[in-house]
Amino acid sequence: MAVAGATAAAALAAGSVHAALAVVAARRPDVSIAFPSSGETLTMRELTDRVEALAAALAAGGVRPGARVGVLSDNGPDFLVALAGVNRAGGAACPLPLPASTRDLAGYSARLSRAAAVADISLVLVGGRTARLASRFAGAFDVGGGVRIAPVAEFLAGGAVAARTGPAIIPPDEVSPDDEALVQFTSGSTAAPKGVVLTHRNILAGLAAIIGGAGLTENDGGGGIWLPLFHDMGLFGTLAGILAGMPMTVWSPAGFVKDPAGWLADFLRRGASIAPMPNFAYDYLVDAVPDPLAAGLDLSGWRVAFNGAEPVSPVSLERFLTTFVPAGFSPAAMLPVYGMAEATLAVTFPPPGRARPVFRWVDRDLLARAGVVRDVPSDAPSARGLVGVGRPVRAMSVRITTPAGDPGPGADAGADPRVEVLPDDMVGEIQIRGDSVTRGYLTESGAAPAGAFTADGWLRTGDLGFLHDGELYVTGRVKEMVIVRGVNYYPHDAEDAVREVPGIHRRRCVACADVAPDGTETMAVIAETALADEDEGERAALVVRIRSAVGATLGLSEVAVHLVGPDALPRTSSGKFRRLAARDTTPAG
Repeated sequence: MAVAGATAAAALAAGSVHAALAVVAARRPDVSIAFPSSGETLTMRELTDRVEALAAALAAGGVRPGARVGVLSDNGPDFLVALAGVNRAGGAACPLPLPASTRDLAGYSARLSRAAAVADISLVLVGGRTARLASRFAGAFDVGGGVRIAPVAEFLAGGAVAARTGPAIIPPDEVSPDDEALVQFTSGSTAAPKGVVLTHRNILAGLAAIIGGAGLTENDGGGGIWLPLFHDMGLFGTLAGILAGMPMTVWSPAGFVKDPAGWLADFLRRGASIAPMPNFAYDYLVDAVPDPLAAGLDLSGWRVAFNGAEPVSPVSLERFLTTFVPAGFSPAAMLPVYGMAEATLAVTFPPPGRARPVFRWVDRDLLARAGVVRDVPSDAPSARGLVGVGRPVRAMSVRITTPAGDPGPGADAGADPRVEVLPDDMVGEIQIRGDSVTRGYLTESGAAPAGAFTADGWLRTGDLGFLHDGELYVTGRVKEMVIVRGVNYYPHDAEDAVREVPGIHRRRCVACADVAPDGTETMAVIAETALADEDEGERAALVVRIRSAVGATLGLSEVAVHLVGPDALPRTSSGKFRRLAARDTTPAG
């Protein structure tokens, strides 16, 4: 896949992230980044001017090359300025998550404290509305001894004074491509978040893969992002659009979640053509805009709709296409993709020119219990739909191995003796290797998690999947498999069986392992419902319907069902449900 566009090609040839931004600013100084939620707009020239001022102030304030600096900001100009300013000063930026709500500030404070300790952060830059509301979250910002919290604006003012009074104290731009640029904390869907160390080389290689894989150029109408910038899909999606030279619009996550229809109308009104979102967001759009023609919407200009960051559902894709194709949306624009923070996002993309997403319907029981892929008709009782997420992107390799890395017959000579590479249509762990893949993690112990890499340098993703003619299909997570009396079950299969059960709030549910009264492992389904505690009869009937649906689909006679209120299921920063954390959710009935 070749990099598309002269601006992107020039930017990606730079040796660092901030140098790449400077190249774009020099070529397209007036291209803007709009932030509708705050009403701010930043041109590329203004961005790089602020980056230089912030870097000078950071250097004058004692930030030295190699330092790690926390960035805590909502989706606004300060986030991007802080990220690139820290890089320009020779440091590594560490985006920190914002609190999901004010209900768990104690837990949030603990997570910040852990991140600050793991990354050895002594300075946290806060920006945008986060800085203005800092006093409300004083407890959460108390991230440990010796950590300074300072608004980005304070440093920018210092940099402006330094520029007026004399030569700026700023290090020469001698950053190596192999220097740390970013510590990206994972979303923590199955474990405590880890600090993923990414170099300038990793990031530029990852952005080249995104830009080239989707053919992004300065001629695109613009990119639209509402995911938080501290999350990998939001951050690298934004940077990819910027380096491609296109105008960008960055909304707040709340702006989308509270009003998906309003977001879509604004996205189209601005002439934007590129947007990355998780699968659930496409469900939100269908629910919010069931008749786009009646709403007067024209989606023919939406050229790329990335779908990733969580499992991609064939049912969701079909619902979205059925709803929006009549309003001009092209099925070729829907791009189911696979990626992760450790790969600077992109791992596999559909090939250019694919007319529509690729589905396979396979035998669900054989898939879960034997790891064997066998095609069945889509209407077969045992059918499970899987969505192809494409082939490896530029400078990326993917292989499927035995899930636990156990030795097996047929392992290649010279390969890691603990790994058996599996053939097509056999389920195993997805492993990756490439220019954009991290060199390691930051953890409390200072060492990479045990078994994170194979002896021959492949990263173990912890995801399960299989290859077919070069196409990757993701089937689940190693840690989330449920084993009942020695038989494997995917939680996705139980969730798919009950999502449409009447009484479940917005089809929100998770399945996970539970412990039965006799001490054996069983399947549990935790579902959100708007039914009040007083509606005992209706709640009991809903439990029966859920249990019956799982039993009819998976043949399980015993299923634990817990009902919780709307929005009670824990999510990651990208909106994925945290199945393992959901087990600790207090049942509402």
